[in-house]
Amino acid sequence: MTAPARPALPFILSLIGGLLVFVGSAISIVWYTYGSSAFGSFWGMMTGFHGMMGSFGLPYGYMTGFSIVGLICGIIVMISAFMLNTRPAEHVSWGALVIVFSAISFIGMGGWFIGALLGIAGGALAVSWRPR
Repeated sequence: MTAPARPALPFILSLIGGLLVFVGSAISIVWYTYGSSAFGSFWGMMTGFHGMMGSFGLPYGYMTGFSIVGLICGIIVMISAFMLNTRPAEHVSWGALVIVFSAISFIGMGGWFIGALLGIAGGALAVSWRPR
């Protein structure tokens, strides 16, 4: 008996892309909320607080919001990659999900943009994959 054909390269690319998007967004959430960055916070006049009135960087919450969107997209891309590997007969559906959510992840920087590009490449390979 032979093992059933599975889309190995699309799975690997999509999984690595989803991981990069997830990790990049998680780091961005922490950075923009609690860290010191030009966008999310600065040490202001109130000594020891982020921002002028101690807001912990939340006036710049749109960057945190974009990172949360990227985090959710990374999770969906990873789940779609695993489903692509476990259900290869539905490769077009899972590949399309990987492409769509990898493209949406550009909002939250897409895992330093490399993750989104890997996800789009993996999704495109999944859509065009044919079992042998």
